[in-house]
Amino acid sequence: MKKTIFFTLFIIALPTLLLSVQLPAGAEGPKYNASGELLPPENYREWVWLSSGLGMAYGPAARANATNNPPFDNVFVSPSAYRSFLQNGRWPDKTMFVLELRSSLDKGSINQNGRFQGNLIGFEVEVKDEGRFPGKWAFFEFRGTVTPATSAKQLPTTAECYACHASNGAVDNTFVQFYPTLIDVAKKHGTFIEK
Repeated sequence: MKKTIFFTLFIIALPTLLLSVQLPAGAEGPKYNASGELLPPENYREWVWLSSGLGMAYGPAARANATNNPPFDNVFVSPSAYRSFLQNGRWPDKTMFVLELRSSLDKGSINQNGRFQGNLIGFEVEVKDEGRFPGKWAFFEFRGTVTPATSAKQLPTTAECYACHASNGAVDNTFVQFYPTLIDVAKKHGTFIEK
């Protein structure tokens, strides 16, 4: 009888228990195909938005579209990495950033003076994977039509993004100086380096 009551209570409480369990930090981490190429992060637009800029991106996709209309960039980070950063001012292993590039438009609908975001040009991903990359961080670029089966090779370590991030990143290879909601967090934890 006691076993039946306990089992019944367990079954009733199970949905609540499952909903309260948080995903481990690596659940949103990088996924690679058999060749070691990065698969596109799923639903990255549902991740934590950190900042947007106009004409700040410098990679190949940005340069190809920068002539008259510099692209917008939107920066997203995986939610578990964001929560970890709030706690200690550092990015945990398996952190992923997505830098989404969108065209810059003007004179559309009621807008006649400002600029607004248009079509997706592509996106770049910065991954912290300490066991996989000698420098802890690596960069990948997705261009054109991206499907779940699309993959990207790691950009060579000679690409300018590696040296730029290493020299100019305010916190652990990342441009926290451009993420206004995280500057004070990093300063509070003593991880922010003025750049």
